Amino acid sequence: MENNSLTQFGTGFQSKIITSCLLDTMFLQTVMEVLEPEYFESDANSWIVKEIYKYFIKYKTTPTLEALKIAVDEVENDVLKLTIVEALKDAWRHREATDLQFVQEKTLEFCKNQVLKSAILESASLLESQNYDGIKAVIDSAMKAGTPVDIGHDYNVGIEERLTKSTRVTIKTPWDIIDEVMDGGLGEGELGVVVAPAGVGKTWVLQTIAAGAIKRGFTIAHYTLELNETYVGLRYDTIFSGISTQNIKFQKEEVKKIIDSLKGRMIIKSYPTRAASVNTISAHIKQLELKNIIPDMVVVDYADILKDVSGMREVRHQLGSIYEDLRGMAGEFKVPVWTASQANRSALEEEVIDATKVAEAYSKVMTADFVLSISRQAQDKLSHTARCHIIKNRFGIDGITYPMSMNTNLGKIDIYAGNSQSGKTQQGKMDNSEEFKRQLLKSKYNDMNKTEVEGFE
Repeated sequence: MENNSLTQFGTGFQSKIITSCLLDTMFLQTVMEVLEPEYFESDANSWIVKEIYKYFIKYKTTPTLEALKIAVDEVENDVLKLTIVEALKDAWRHREATDLQFVQEKTLEFCKNQVLKSAILESASLLESQNYDGIKAVIDSAMKAGTPVDIGHDYNVGIEERLTKSTRVTIKTPWDIIDEVMDGGLGEGELGVVVAPAGVGKTWVLQTIAAGAIKRGFTIAHYTLELNETYVGLRYDTIFSGISTQNIKFQKEEVKKIIDSLKGRMIIKSYPTRAASVNTISAHIKQLELKNIIPDMVVVDYADILKDVSGMREVRHQLGSIYEDLRGMAGEFKVPVWTASQANRSALEEEVIDATKVAEAYSKVMTADFVLSISRQAQDKLSHTARCHIIKNRFGIDGITYPMSMNTNLGKIDIYAGNSQSGKTQQGKMDNSEEFKRQLLKSKYNDMNKTEVEGFE
């Protein structure tokens, strides 16, 4: 093998990586932590590695050639299919001559090499603008590639760390009562889910959580699969300013001052519904990191309409895979991930939405660390009230329901302890909402009669 770093990791070595992945499960487990399919120069090799990863995630072992052949048969591009077959033959041909330990050691170098080449190309444009800090950040990030994860927590010698440091690094929500039951908020590597029927305000709740984090100085990556980036941004403007989206364009200067005063930062990225997978989002986060934008929290609005890449036929299994991948992404980037899920139609008029009302509930609830539901009956919307129910809480109590104030027109959402003065006030509004509805109809009826009389006169 040549010593030149630009040639020693050519197609021959890349083929040996695939050979090693097919031969040894331990090798595969090790390199999966650092090796991205996109590092391979050949589309065929990249495809093979993706299929190997997919198979391992599902069955916890390396795939057989028969399993890969079945997957190859589903490739529609005839040219790609042919090159995949040849690449597999080449990889399998060299199985007896492959030194697993050598390939494993060199694979780490290969990963660094590939990322560094991309970083150099990225730096070229930064050099033109004399952005030297940006160049340093890009190169530093590239140098971290190919570094295996730590071995874990050594229980026998780690007592000092356990007893003196917090076991979770969390980001608080905007609501004290929720932070209290969550033991400080959602933590690194954890998945939080907001459940509600269509039109109740899942997106508003997610954005309120993100807005609270931005106020505290955190960087947020917000991924939207329904609304465009500008409109999501406009909603954030409303949340920060308290000015309705209808009137905000008339108070631009006031809004600008508020946005300029924020401590944190946010990137909003939109994808068409079911066009983006968790892998798509992960790839975008890595691109952000290369630009020295390191998210502290990720919001995905919302998981149910992400693209499934598991290949499973049943929807419940597809959704289960998506939620598992989301939580895996949270762990990979060491960030809290908030997303939302649709409640089924029977939940529309439910006073409290529990786990039985979550569409395909079992897999979602089992995977998530924290799940809360938002319920709003027709009369609740008139009084700007709602109910928040804790469906699951891995780090505290669940099964509790809290009163809410919810005025999405002004971007104002609050959750209260039931025994607090504010909580009692909101509960009273909900209890009296039917009377409020009757009074509103009566008022409209009187106005209509008055108009008719005035018109007659």
